[in-house]
Amino acid sequence: MSSEDTIQTPDFLPLVRPPLKDDNSGSLCFAFKNRELLLIGEEGNYRLPLMKEMENLNFTGIRVQYLGELKEISCYSMELDGSKDTGELVSEGPFKDPSLTDVCELSEKTCFVGLRELNGILEETLTALAGKGVHIMEWDKNTLYCGRCGNGTSLKEKERAKQCPECGFTSFPKISPAIIVMIEKEDKLLLARSPHFPPGRYSIIAGFVEPGESIEQAVVREVMEEVGIKIKNIRYFGSQPWPFPDSLMIGFTAEHAEGDIQIDGFEIEDAGWYRIDEIPHVPGTTSISGQLIRHFIDRHS
Repeated sequence: MSSEDTIQTPDFLPLVRPPLKDDNSGSLCFAFKNRELLLIGEEGNYRLPLMKEMENLNFTGIRVQYLGELKEISCYSMELDGSKDTGELVSEGPFKDPSLTDVCELSEKTCFVGLRELNGILEETLTALAGKGVHIMEWDKNTLYCGRCGNGTSLKEKERAKQCPECGFTSFPKISPAIIVMIEKEDKLLLARSPHFPPGRYSIIAGFVEPGESIEQAVVREVMEEVGIKIKNIRYFGSQPWPFPDSLMIGFTAEHAEGDIQIDGFEIEDAGWYRIDEIPHVPGTTSISGQLIRHFIDRHS
């Protein structure tokens, strides 16, 4: 799900309502249990299930959301009930065929894979669509009731939104903008470590945009808050949807202007300047943080 791996038209067309004649027979299903994606197959040969195949598996679908069309193939996201799934054939429930007996037509194995592990397992467009699917699924789950008056909501017909029939309040999918910035000082890169990172992992500075500030102001503020330095020559690099759970990462490059590193001790537990031959374990280039770090390495190699 890199900034270059966006969902491009005409391959994918986002829509809010399925075609009138859509029978789901060939539709792709992005089915999630606890935010992990259901895949069919074995290592090296995974694929997404079709909607019709979900009828043959013992996965209880709670809610289904229409995403749009990928090369004229309808795509759906589905929230699965994680407390009841066995992956075996059953003959009852909202996605089951009551005529089925004890023979499952689908002989392939199933598994669940986290979004961060999808790169290299599915093609880039499907990986990006999985991120979109879980984002829409979470929004659907979290907006069943009006946040203003508490009544049930309903989907609007012509846009991705929900409206309360009682008070009229309209809710759109939540997108939380966050900045991420690669800062260099001559031939050195600023890397920092959050206490939430895996052991040995370092990355670049990132944080959410506050209400009332521009993304450029957020870059300056986050850097000052987390490592106590001033920066200059802030330049836009790229962006990446980041469904953990609903962020849009907006990437920048910048240069050190003045000040020594002073970590905040809360969000950052360690930070320092690193030459390319000193860089510790960092994110891969499937993330925009890894792309920004690779950009620095390429420029100084």
